Amino acid sequence: MRRLRKNEKLRELLKEYNVTSKDLIYPIFVHEKNKVEEIQSMPGQFRYPISKLKEITKKVEDLGIPGILLFGMPEKKDELGSESFNEKGVVQKAIRTIKENTNLLVITDICLCQYTSHGHCGVVCDGIIKNDDTLNLLSRIALSHAKAGADIVAPSDMMDGRVNAIRSELDKNSFEDILIMSYAAKFLSSFYGPFREAAHSAPTFGDRRTYQMDPANILEALREVELDIQEGADIIMVKPALAYLDVIFRVKEKFEMPTAAYNVSGEYSMVKAASKMGWIDEKKVIDELLLAIKRAGADFIISYFALDYASL
Repeated sequence: MRRLRKNEKLRELLKEYNVTSKDLIYPIFVHEKNKVEEIQSMPGQFRYPISKLKEITKKVEDLGIPGILLFGMPEKKDELGSESFNEKGVVQKAIRTIKENTNLLVITDICLCQYTSHGHCGVVCDGIIKNDDTLNLLSRIALSHAKAGADIVAPSDMMDGRVNAIRSELDKNSFEDILIMSYAAKFLSSFYGPFREAAHSAPTFGDRRTYQMDPANILEALREVELDIQEGADIIMVKPALAYLDVIFRVKEKFEMPTAAYNVSGEYSMVKAASKMGWIDEKKVIDELLLAIKRAGADFIISYFALDYASL
């Protein structure tokens, strides 16, 4: 076997998997303040105002990364997250700006947690997250993003039936060509901590275990994915990635659907922290972890490392 590894040319010729810029999607946080803010728990990541989106998205495009995943942080929050479907809201304005200045694919997160005063992903009544009452709001968000020019809407809320509700609303309004990328298997993970600081989206009470998945359950994940496919999802996602490589593998093997994986904030921040301490070679670790996600079966990877990786 060692004969196959004896020089660089042979190793490259026989490489089974490779990750390029075209395999990556870069998440971008946009807010309504008129300044760029670094996210303390995610070194090298920022909240951008609308006025700076042209600069950062042009950089993404120039590096050969095909698209971005957009998260919005409004100034106003209320119980129903009304700013999420405001046609003049922060994400809606950001979509238009990006589309005017680049040819990037624009994917938008469909959820309520950044917009609600309680920080949960659905309508709350007497401390209970109400599944069916939330579907209409999610559909309104998706429609407003489609009208603004989004290419793909990505529901991350984990409410049952939301893919069907969004597909019906988009089709009814002549947006049949808008894709749905479902966060189909989204686990209740401790790796989301830095994101919640970045997006100001931590719940003010309880947690999300009644709608996000138990990390112990892989058969349940497969059922979740199957339901979303039946409801009309065009792309399915597993989130997080590194601790769930087995789930990515099983999902891709079973369904053979376009499959995304989200290399989440905690995974990013751990690498950055260890690199800062001099404990790891950051570039080599990034290479290895992205390769592992691709090897597990992801067709593309949503990653905060996208700019670093493409630049290197």
